[in-house]
Amino acid sequence: MDFGVVLQTDPPASRVVELTRLAEANGFSHAWTFDSHVLWQEPFVIYSRMLAETERMVVGPMVTNPGTRDWTVLASLFATLNDMYGDRTICGMGRGDSALRVIGRKPRTLAKMAESMEVIKGLVAGEEVDYDGTPLRIPWISEGWDLPMWAAGYGPKALATIGRHADGFILQLADPQILEWTVGAVRAAAAEAGRDPDEIAVCVVAPAYVGDDIEHQRDQLRWFGGMVGNHVHDLVKRYGSDNPEMIPEVLADYIAAREGYDYDHHGRAGNPSTDFVPDAIVDRFCVLGTAEDHIAKLAELSALGMDHFGVYLMHDDREGTLNAYGRTVIPRVKGQGV
Repeated sequence: MDFGVVLQTDPPASRVVELTRLAEANGFSHAWTFDSHVLWQEPFVIYSRMLAETERMVVGPMVTNPGTRDWTVLASLFATLNDMYGDRTICGMGRGDSALRVIGRKPRTLAKMAESMEVIKGLVAGEEVDYDGTPLRIPWISEGWDLPMWAAGYGPKALATIGRHADGFILQLADPQILEWTVGAVRAAAAEAGRDPDEIAVCVVAPAYVGDDIEHQRDQLRWFGGMVGNHVHDLVKRYGSDNPEMIPEVLADYIAAREGYDYDHHGRAGNPSTDFVPDAIVDRFCVLGTAEDHIAKLAELSALGMDHFGVYLMHDDREGTLNAYGRTVIPRVKGQGV
């Protein structure tokens, strides 16, 4: 199993780089960031420093989208970073929740997301692509890179799109029941498209906090239920709250008390828009408790198909959690062959 850390690009950027170095020292292989250019600092500028100050870290957005940047710009960004630092980039893709809504635009369609992944991946590989009717390639790419394109989603159409088009599936919560359902849907779509379902990476990304004070951990991580609630709200609006074949009941139940969401506090501990999130959802969607509790939950998720765990590190003990993973969790998980 691989381990990644997900950071917000809050100023100063040097702090993001510092945490990336600490994560590498603790055995993490990937460093991801949010990509909402108004809410936080521009991540691709910071990626250059993250890559320069680490030796092995694979770096990329969790997630970018097809709407805030031209697809050719994204391709050139990844190709330039790879040329400078070796093939150490990865691209997580979504429809564009916070990044587009904050600037008054709607998230892009799943079809556009899939098309953008094909164009970006092809250009970074040095291939000629059809870009909105124009044949195009990047002439300065001498040796292309097979950029891993992972995609995030929850709903049936999103999962089918991921199974047909993506190299990896990103599930932004650590609930075993939902992981089992979503992985099954992704793999079924991959098989129907003639792909090998086992070749699609499965990434679970969720807040993780190692410690003994569960009540404090819950309060620090309750923001995540609000962030995930944005996506669940869209799903329930589309498919209905009484359609368990399309939307697992656990996803629909807790969203009923949601009254709104303030993007000024997006992804932050203490978000006032997340009071509706019950403790049970925090416990299901996040990874809390002692190092032993983390090891047990990661083993359960691994048995359901997870091969990459990404730690959202938005709480008040970031170093403590990274060090606990490096000291205990990662060695034990890898030693057990999880």
